[in-house]
Amino acid sequence: MFFSLFSSKNQKLVKKWKKEHEQLVVLAHKVIAAYSKNNYEETKKQLMALNDLAVDHLMNEDIEFYRLLKDQKRLDLKTEKMVKEFIETFRGTKTTLMNFLTIHSRPETKLDDEFFKTFNELVEVLGQRIAFEEENLYSKLESK
Repeated sequence: MFFSLFSSKNQKLVKKWKKEHEQLVVLAHKVIAAYSKNNYEETKKQLMALNDLAVDHLMNEDIEFYRLLKDQKRLDLKTEKMVKEFIETFRGTKTTLMNFLTIHSRPETKLDDEFFKTFNELVEVLGQRIAFEEENLYSKLESK
């Protein structure tokens, strides 16, 4: 209880982002489960929810990373370098994810085996990225 009263702005951000990561993973599994049962209506519903949360999460991260980089007091040089590196290396994956989710969450877009294959590949890449982000960047931010 007292932790939340005295936690830093960075710690609060990291806590929020980790919770969102968990929700993203749950939604991804719901997409996989629905598609595996040939329930395309439920698959679309879960894809739309995943798309909405992913957009919100990524936009919030972008804004907060920008603020962190502008506020010299919140980051040391090593953490600042990690944030910049994360932003740069994730840019392509983020664009691919957003384009994929935008296209496939549309009601008129058919879901086929190619969709499912690509979705699973994206989920694997994002899972690795989330783990890396939380173990490295987030742990560094929490200590500030």
